[in-house]
Amino acid sequence: MSISHMAKKRRFANEDEEREFWSDHDSAELVDWTKADRVTLPDLKPSLKTISIRLPSFMLEEIKQIAHKRDVPYQSLIKLFLAERLKREIQDDAV
Repeated sequence: MSISHMAKKRRFANEDEEREFWSDHDSAELVDWTKADRVTLPDLKPSLKTISIRLPSFMLEEIKQIAHKRDVPYQSLIKLFLAERLKREIQDDAV
């Protein structure tokens, strides 16, 4: 019996039984992604994690000045700078 056939007919008595089943089986074997529809979740917000970072005073002041010129909070500007750099690094690694 194939895994997909087995999983479709499978009814679990409880979460422990289901957990045991999935510990030995890969759900990727059950999904045909060519038939999947793209879903947009407009109200989904990215999870955020608060971090602490130490910056030289002069650097923070320069960031605040740039943020003031752009009329954005300096923390948002830092996130923008990080996102731009991260995107560039990922693109460079792909080449």
